[in-house]
Amino acid sequence: MMISTKGRYASRLMLDIAINGNGEPVSLKDIAKRQEISEKYLEQIISILNKAGMVQSIRGAQGGYILTREPKDYTVGQILEVTEGSLVPVDCLKKGTKECDKKQICTTVKVWKKIDDAISDVVDKITLEDMKNWASESGDT
Repeated sequence: MMISTKGRYASRLMLDIAINGNGEPVSLKDIAKRQEISEKYLEQIISILNKAGMVQSIRGAQGGYILTREPKDYTVGQILEVTEGSLVPVDCLKKGTKECDKKQICTTVKVWKKIDDAISDVVDKITLEDMKNWASESGDT
């Protein structure tokens, strides 16, 4: 499994809003400049995040985007799931898919499950607040 630019940029976009918003709207133009990402590409990503209820659009001259929750209430896993879809490494572990006929006797499924558990253990525990703190510690704000 590889995280696409959409997932990586969505994480950077959300972190930028968390760092620079302080309850005020942050413009995509400013995010694009700071993150060195095309504003057009960010528009596509922010649309996905907006539809998922992770950000809210504020119109007007001082408009932009704000987080709908506190940074501590977003995990990296949530952001990636919205932009990437399921993070499971193999289809047979996806919820809602037809169970593989060999699942009960498949030895390799144990490997895929351990990989899935390890990924979830990381992305579901790291919050935007954690990343914001790391950015502050490293001077990357």
